[in-house]
Amino acid sequence: MKHLKILLFLLFSTTLIGQNNAIAAGEKLTYTASYNMSGILTDLAQVTMETSAVKTSKAALLRLKCTAATYSKWDNFFKIRDLYESYVNPKTLTPYLYNRNINEGSYFKKMKYSYSHKTKTVKSVQTKKNNYVENKNVSISAGTKDIVSTLYMLRVFNYASMSKGQSKSFNILFDRKELKGQITYLGKETIATAIGDKICYKLAIGSNQTNVLQGKNNNFLWLTADENKIPVYGKFKIPVGNGELKIKSATGLKN
Repeated sequence: MKHLKILLFLLFSTTLIGQNNAIAAGEKLTYTASYNMSGILTDLAQVTMETSAVKTSKAALLRLKCTAATYSKWDNFFKIRDLYESYVNPKTLTPYLYNRNINEGSYFKKMKYSYSHKTKTVKSVQTKKNNYVENKNVSISAGTKDIVSTLYMLRVFNYASMSKGQSKSFNILFDRKELKGQITYLGKETIATAIGDKICYKLAIGSNQTNVLQGKNNNFLWLTADENKIPVYGKFKIPVGNGELKIKSATGLKN
């Protein structure tokens, strides 16, 4: 389950990116995360994605916050309370600060990234058990992002410029390492969701990391084919099993 968000590995490509016209402060997306247990797909957790405006002494930022929590009936079996958040430029979604706070059963981790885009470096601070703090500077490629800012950046891509079957690559920083990923546009598809039938862009997502995503045709994401481009459904396969992410509600949309 600690790889739940790996499903959301996405793309950075300057040929597809425009200004952010899809995401504003006040948006809230809620999902049900299901996992295959003994051959039965079971609803285990709620995933929430929220945006809010944050002002600092130097800039006005957009906070992108993602949380995951098991439903109470599963807490005694395997309790999850995870937080991922990225503070970004509201117009370009360029990240400046990233926090990750993982609490899953006996597994605990805190990670903080501070970006220096001019020098293409990230200052990372990891807090381990017994409050041991480890500092490390990491070199990154141009355009490399954390999981959260990459996910939201996907929603400003211009899919009208992509042909069916076209693929693009991306870099994402996870656990202080750059991972290579790829996204393939598979065309439009209408699917039934909890917020109604939606015409969607269907995307296949892959990674060269075999300990993250499994197979070339096992991981898919559906985004609404409108100005908001919100993720409404996802299917994933990881080393310890497979599951789904299904939208429950969407409020505060910009468009």
